[in-house]
Amino acid sequence: METLRQSDSIVVARSADELYDMVADVTRMGEWSPICKACWWDDGDTARVGAKFTGRNELPERTWETRSEVVAAERGREFAFVVEMTGTRWGYTFKPVEGGTEITESWEFPPRAFAVLQERFGDDAAAQIANRQELARTGMATTLAAIKKTAEAG
Repeated sequence: METLRQSDSIVVARSADELYDMVADVTRMGEWSPICKACWWDDGDTARVGAKFTGRNELPERTWETRSEVVAAERGREFAFVVEMTGTRWGYTFKPVEGGTEITESWEFPPRAFAVLQERFGDDAAAQIANRQELARTGMATTLAAIKKTAEAG
């Protein structure tokens, strides 16, 4: 299996440092994401490589929590984390451009994640994986638009 990848970008009329500060504060993700409704730092941590946090995700048919570890935390450049159970990587990069900053959200679903879903869902794994890929694709556009709206409002 190959790693599945999705990404989307938007230009926001704010500095890369300001956008990084927003996104790296995982406790705010529930303000923007259509699925992740809340995040909190484990053991009082902060945005640094090695820090861990828990996120609560909600869909109409189920609610679940994930634990993630920060793997990139470079202010104004990149913030990324990996979901411990599956190895799925979510990341944000920040690139100064005319008129502000291009923020790119990315999702990588590695072979390890395929194995986890195969074990959990059996014959339904392929449909579950396709669903997660579609949710990542559509969720990124929604999340980025909400970040832009919040950032540009002040």
